[in-house]
Amino acid sequence: MAEEKKKEKKEKKEIIPEKYPMQEQKPADRVKNFKEVPFGYDIETAKLEADRCLQCPKPFCIDGCPVEIDIPGFIAAIAEGDMVEAIRIMKLYNNLPAVCGRVCPQEDQCEIVCVLAKKHEPVAIGRLERFIADYDYEHNVAPPPEKAPSKGKKVAIVGAGPAGLTCAGDLARMGYDVTVFEAFHSTGGVLRYGIPEFRMPNTILDQEVDYVRSLGVDIQCNMVIGKVFTVEELMEEEGYGAVFIGTGAGLPRWMRVPGENLNGVYSANEYLTRINLMYGYKFPEYDTPIWTGKKVAVIGGGNTAMDSVRTSLRMGAEEAHIYYRRTEKEMPARIEEIHHAEEEGVKFTFLVAPIEVLADEKEWVRGMVLQRMELGEPDDSGRRRPLPIEGDTYEVEVDTVIVAVGTYPNPIIPDTTENLEISKWGTIVVDEETGMTNVPGVFAGGDIVTGGATVISAMGAGKIAARGIDAYLSGE
Repeated sequence: MAEEKKKEKKEKKEIIPEKYPMQEQKPADRVKNFKEVPFGYDIETAKLEADRCLQCPKPFCIDGCPVEIDIPGFIAAIAEGDMVEAIRIMKLYNNLPAVCGRVCPQEDQCEIVCVLAKKHEPVAIGRLERFIADYDYEHNVAPPPEKAPSKGKKVAIVGAGPAGLTCAGDLARMGYDVTVFEAFHSTGGVLRYGIPEFRMPNTILDQEVDYVRSLGVDIQCNMVIGKVFTVEELMEEEGYGAVFIGTGAGLPRWMRVPGENLNGVYSANEYLTRINLMYGYKFPEYDTPIWTGKKVAVIGGGNTAMDSVRTSLRMGAEEAHIYYRRTEKEMPARIEEIHHAEEEGVKFTFLVAPIEVLADEKEWVRGMVLQRMELGEPDDSGRRRPLPIEGDTYEVEVDTVIVAVGTYPNPIIPDTTENLEISKWGTIVVDEETGMTNVPGVFAGGDIVTGGATVISAMGAGKIAARGIDAYLSGE
């Protein structure tokens, strides 16, 4: 009998080569609403997907996760049907799991190094993370988080985006008295103003923020640090032992071409902020009018471009078009977002760049002049550099242009913080291992340090800074 059991143990686990799919709204239906596109896993599908995990002796997936989640641990708990344990493990590492499960680019991080991915599709780590977070909020079974005794020290967090919320939650659990100062009237940062409801529902975001509050974090909105208080005043007059700056990169980058100031030209920041944060898609219930024409052109190839173009369809555009200066292979947007855009009828034109926006007699957009491009040698990003083909231009007819070609950090904190070291791109320079700036006690992380990047990288920076702040305030 013992030999038979040993033989069974040695038998290889059956490999299910493909991820279990998530059910979604049909494209024809979803372009008419702002409801979430995927429905998520039910409990049985989640257990089946979790059982695909090989429980590797060396789990490379953890190395691929910026917030260091025990991925095999929470997945094993799901496979065994122990959802309480899966939630407990998840929240040891991640304060915003429902966010990560929806917008984190797992395909480039934890899933790309999954052992299954060598020959098959990787384990659907992101879908399982979303499942367990949603299960928690639906059933309210998560055990209370473990918190250290109070250390009697105050820390200020500037910005209630993914970096700031992560840093705040981790520090609160370490025993610090944490206050988050948010410039907007609502929390979430780019999660709320930059990502549409159909990808990141505000109700889900609110639940995540409420969890961070439940850890003892005080969040104060309508507080523009640099105006209400400077960083120095927070430390010298308000009694904060350390300050974390997580103000993101919300300043739009423009193409700098003629006609960019015409009526009907938006930065993606303005377009998405008016719709997502100010509920422009619910006009006139909310008094935020926003005009979207019938022929919409979105310039760019990242997730913000995909969010903008898919939003324009839901706002009534008859044609929505992506114009990108490289090829589809170089697009930084998530594969899932490109796929969803294609399903919804978005058209793509590659190897073109606008060189002029054309006006009608009333100074509204009537079209664009496009320059055809070709790819040269790789640039600093590792992607091949787009080069103009001399004399090869043409016109297209559009009535709305949304510019989604990147962002800059807002300069308000750097401009009001004496001696703070800033890079030539306007980002804050930090020690990569601790997150501390050249000013003792002042830390930073997320897009204010890296420029526009992913939500999960910002969260990873928040965790690094929380450890750095703890070491600093502990005299280490």
